[in-house]
This record gives sequence, structure tokens and C-alpha cells, in this order.
Amino acid sequence: MAAEVVRVGAYHFPPYVNKPESAEPGGVLPELLAQLNAAQQDYRFTLVPTSVTRRYRDFTQARYDLILFESPEWGWQDIKLAKLDLHVSDAEVYVARAEPGRGQDYFASLKGKRMALYNGYHYGFAGFNADQDYLTQTFKAVLTYSHDSNLLMLLHGRVELSVVPRSYLRLYQQSEPEQSQQLLVSERADQVYHHQALLRPGGPLKAEALARLLEELQSSGKLPALLARYHLRPTTGEEQEQANPMQL
Repeated sequence: MAAEVVRVGAYHFPPYVNKPESAEPGGVLPELLAQLNAAQQDYRFTLVPTSVTRRYRDFTQARYDLILFESPEWGWQDIKLAKLDLHVSDAEVYVARAEPGRGQDYFASLKGKRMALYNGYHYGFAGFNADQDYLTQTFKAVLTYSHDSNLLMLLHGRVELSVVPRSYLRLYQQSEPEQSQQLLVSERADQVYHHQALLRPGGPLKAEALARLLEELQSSGKLPALLARYHLRPTTGEEQEQANPMQL
């Protein structure tokens, strides 16, 4: 019996997915799908490129069946779907330039601070409103499609603040130690990701089946090793990190 094809939506979102339209996409998601395919023969998971803004339409038009490392709060409120808690957490943290005398109190308020943000992302301080005009007009935001570009603008003094995933920042600190010494990272989180899988009703894979497959990877030790390599944390019932968004 042929394996059932499960199409997994993916948009550029480092470190979860890097260039999904390329011949060899990188990041957590492509590696996880490879593990899922190697572990069983009932389903074949394939990557379907979408975009951060187009992903809702593609989902409702059944262009893919499943999207991972998402939150129902990120614009999915009016879309019918099934969801599965992945028990994986991450966070968005504020970043500024390190300067003499500047400490954590710098992150107490957004007032007067120009920001570099990722276009299409939903930020806690903005009430998860990802509208471009709202972000540029209300928060003086410069919108890009690159965390690297945002950090470079920060280092070059073009903006005062950026907000980046903690997992991405840890990888950046490993690969760019000199630049990282010039960054001041907030102890407070703008938002905490409690990642979920969102599944299309009527799709080939049910939430219960996905949960069983992920549990097998968890028990084998392959999933914990993958998450640790990307600085992602397991979420337990006892440990629920709280976000503390900045105020205007």
C-alpha cells in the first residue's frame, strides 16, 4: 500500500525554515520531516512553500494539509482547523545595541524607539496585529524579511530595537560572536511560543496520528536532540514561561 502524502506548509522563518522554495531547505522543520519519513512508511511528508502572508489562503484552499510551529493566535482565529500541542517552546526577545551605562531598564518602554521588525510577524507588544501600516505608523517600524538585516540595522545605529526569536539569536551568537558582543538582549520576552501543529479538516493526517508519530521520535531520542541543536525548549505542564511585552 502506497504511503499517504501529507503536504506541510512552510514559509521562510529562521531557524524553523530557511528558504523553503530552494532545492535544499534548511532548519528545524525540514529535518523533522526527514525524521518522520525515515521512522515510518504510512505517510510521506513533503514540504510545500508558502509565504508568511499567503499561508492562510493556501491552507483554506487545501494547498497543504498541515503547518507546524504555529500559534492559533497568529491570524488563524477565523479559520477552521484542528490543532495539536507540540510541547515545544521558544520566545521573542528584544535586542538593542550594548552601550556604556545601558542596562535592562532600556527595555521598559518602546516610547520614541525606532524598531526593525520582520514583515508579517505577529508581535505581543502590538497586540498580535501584523498589519504593515499599523506597525510602521504606530511603532516607527522598519519592516524587512530578514532577522540578519534587522540586527545589522541595529548594529549600524539605524534603529534602536529589534525583536527576534530566542532560538535564532542563540544560533546567531554562536556564528557571529564578535557582533553578538555589541548586542544587549532583554531578559523579558515579548511573547512566548507554545508551538502547535495546525491541521486541515478533512486532510490525510489526524491530530491523534501525528501525536503518535511525534511520541515515537521523542521516545527514540531523535526529536529531543533535534530541538536541542536549535535551542528549542520542551514545554512541560509545570514550566510555563510568561511573556512580558514592552509598553508604549
